[in-house]
Amino acid sequence: MIPAPFEYHAPKTLSEATKLLAQLGGDGKILAGGHSLVPLMKLRLAAPKHVIDIGRVEDLKYIRADNGKLQLGALTTHYEIESSDLLKAQCPLLPETAGEIGDVQVRNKGTIGGNLAHADPAADWPAAILALGAELQAASAKGERWIPANNFFVDLLTTSLEPDEILTAIRVPSLPRATAQGGQSAPRAGDAYLKMPQPASGFAIVGVAVRVVLNEERKIVEDVGIGITGVGPKAYRAAAAEAALRGKSPSAQRLAEAAAHAAEGVEANSDLYASAEYRAHMAGVYTRRALELAVQRASGK
Repeated sequence: MIPAPFEYHAPKTLSEATKLLAQLGGDGKILAGGHSLVPLMKLRLAAPKHVIDIGRVEDLKYIRADNGKLQLGALTTHYEIESSDLLKAQCPLLPETAGEIGDVQVRNKGTIGGNLAHADPAADWPAAILALGAELQAASAKGERWIPANNFFVDLLTTSLEPDEILTAIRVPSLPRATAQGGQSAPRAGDAYLKMPQPASGFAIVGVAVRVVLNEERKIVEDVGIGITGVGPKAYRAAAAEAALRGKSPSAQRLAEAAAHAAEGVEANSDLYASAEYRAHMAGVYTRRALELAVQRASGK
């Protein structure tokens, strides 16, 4: 199907883009990589009168260390994240998640900002962003603000971005490390992302991202973040599972007990590929597996 008629805009700076969005109001729609918006337009599920293509805004394409954290521009592609040596060393959850997205063509064109702003309930990035406790920067003609990941995803295809705001950056913590003998650093935290993909699209029927931080002796779970996608109407942080594990030993039994809370309080989706009951069950299964892998990595194994 051919999209409804629209006017195309291609600003070269963020300032131009935010001013356009403010002027056009609800008639304007931001285009980043195009993998979410263009299919909706072809199906006439979205019919914006104005499309604002921010793909030429070079200031939104970067990966850098920033005061002990890592910051990514919203137009950074999945492949750039997947292949980043900086991220592999300091936040391996991001490259691992990126490698699970679509195929090579999708990863070379799709962007992390576009993916997050679209807020598909089965997308991969929301799980990782939630598990890391990330912050997301929104910009408008009036200024900028940072939004905690826990407050970003509101509902199905809905975020806390205002109509005149553009998602511009994502900030995540680096992987915590312990100081070993001789002054060298060693792992005391581990990341993992595992998913059960929908066989045709590759989207997550269940996807679980985990960061586990152990104490210096690696005997107690000091902190843990668990983000889950594909199960409910929006990606969510499995707070009950985290609480069941935080401050406890990372034994196999403890991990299994915590994982059993993965879908607690969530109204699971149901479709041709998975019933609500099956999704809820698999959320626990994949949470346990991801926790086991993250703990193994945190232990330096």
